[in-house]
Amino acid sequence: MEAKRRILIVDDEADLVELVSYNLKREGFIIDTASDGESALKKIKREGYNLLVLDLMLPGLQGLELCRIIRNDPKTVGLPIIMLTAKGEEVDKILGLEIGADDYITKPFSPRELIARVKAVLRRSGEKPVIEKILRKGGLEIDKERYTVSLNRKSLKLSATEFKLLLYLAERKGKVFSREQLLDAVWRDEAFVEPRTVDVHIRRLRAQIEEDPSTPKYIKTMRGIGYYFEG
Repeated sequence: MEAKRRILIVDDEADLVELVSYNLKREGFIIDTASDGESALKKIKREGYNLLVLDLMLPGLQGLELCRIIRNDPKTVGLPIIMLTAKGEEVDKILGLEIGADDYITKPFSPRELIARVKAVLRRSGEKPVIEKILRKGGLEIDKERYTVSLNRKSLKLSATEFKLLLYLAERKGKVFSREQLLDAVWRDEAFVEPRTVDVHIRRLRAQIEEDPSTPKYIKTMRGIGYYFEG
């Protein structure tokens, strides 16, 4: 089953955001919103989006500047951008496209046209799947780029092996692994590691990420088989 595409709408007009969100959700897209450039930039750096629908006239950080920042960052340079704005003069369109917008739609607009443009831009971009930088479940967050883990926004101090073990299970949530399988996956470069080592690290992880390690909600045990991350 194809993963749903995630779109961030950045506009300070609440009615327009509601209209655009409604129509795109009907097409099966997952929608997130921001009403100003600063909050949009934070979300873009934190989340993984397939496309950005961006207004030029925003409070604080303007749309053109936000577009320029996105295009100058190696991590976001490939993010497709559709500018949606009331500024319809030719010079504005040219400037937006030169800075890096993939398309430019002027207000007022037809929702059907917007949907068609969104789908066309996604096709041209290759519809690359989102690479999740942060894994989340409940209050637990695992940042794969920064190698950090937090619980209810409080940073946890895990060893490198504990982090690898947690990430391995979390990326394969719901799948049960035996001690031997986890040893091969996480400790593969180390010799003379006993299966009990897995149990020790699981206990240490639970002591940090579980509110009640005796009744864990994240890392669970399949009796007689092994461990799994709750899906």
